[in-house]
Amino acid sequence: MKIAIVKLSAMGDIIHAMVALQFIRKADPNIKIDWIVEESFRQVLENNPYIDNILPINLKSIKKDKKQLINQIKKIKSYANNHYDLVIDAQGLIKSAITSKLLGKKIAGFSKNSIREGVASYFYEEKVEIAYESNAIERNLKVLCKPLNIEVKREDILKKEPFLYYKSSPKLPIENYILFVVGASVATKIYPKELFLEVAKSLNENILVIWANKEEYSIAQFLKEHSYNITIAPKVTLDELKFLIDKSKLVIGGDTGPTHMAWALNIPSITLFGNTPEYRNTYITNINKVLKSNSVVNPLKLNKNDYSIKEIDPKQVITLAKELLNV
Repeated sequence: MKIAIVKLSAMGDIIHAMVALQFIRKADPNIKIDWIVEESFRQVLENNPYIDNILPINLKSIKKDKKQLINQIKKIKSYANNHYDLVIDAQGLIKSAITSKLLGKKIAGFSKNSIREGVASYFYEEKVEIAYESNAIERNLKVLCKPLNIEVKREDILKKEPFLYYKSSPKLPIENYILFVVGASVATKIYPKELFLEVAKSLNENILVIWANKEEYSIAQFLKEHSYNITIAPKVTLDELKFLIDKSKLVIGGDTGPTHMAWALNIPSITLFGNTPEYRNTYITNINKVLKSNSVVNPLKLNKNDYSIKEIDPKQVITLAKELLNV
């Protein structure tokens, strides 16, 4: 059997879906799995032994150049020549549903009431029902496994194998370190640099700060200037990022892709939540913990003006960090 998984973006969402791969392949070692993804996130998937082909597209380019629409349609149609027995849209957006339709005839995806863009469900032959506010990892497992008649239990998830793989092994500027994730795609998910500094000063540990843009680098510089135990990581690729996280002893950051990488790699982590729901966006384990502000969150309508992540007491972060370091 040959299947295509459509999960285009973003990093955290892709990671939440990738956990399904090991269970699919264990249930059917002969199944062929291709994954359609936005070009900018392909390295998250690279080197995974459960994926046969990573097939990149660049739908984001259409926003800048409408002429790219034709080129992207041609590329997707060329992938359809692989003759998939089943296409699974794990994204649940109109653009991912159209992509799925161009890839094959038999398509599975979320039901109308299970996604925000309910129109997408009309493209699917098989519809999977699960509440939108349910845990994102469980949602992805259900939409990917149910069409294949595979059942994954909570105990299976807790015993998962690490599922991010890398080839890069850049020289580490320090060893035996805690990794700080100081940025995110939206400001409401970013823990203030002053509070990160309090955490750094209270932990007698080497701390490596990763960054992806000028704003995040300026935060890293601020931390380095005010605390003796801070090292700024070099700018890295997504493949190198997997390596840095895998070699860390603890990851601390907001609800964003690099922090979710820690869960995927079975690395201890503390994920800080403000205006996003902690019960939906991560999976709590003995080593993967969360701290949530007192803000009440509606997952169906996030408050873009909710900066309550700033209210999380750094003393809570410090206490939890020390506990995890002693596990």
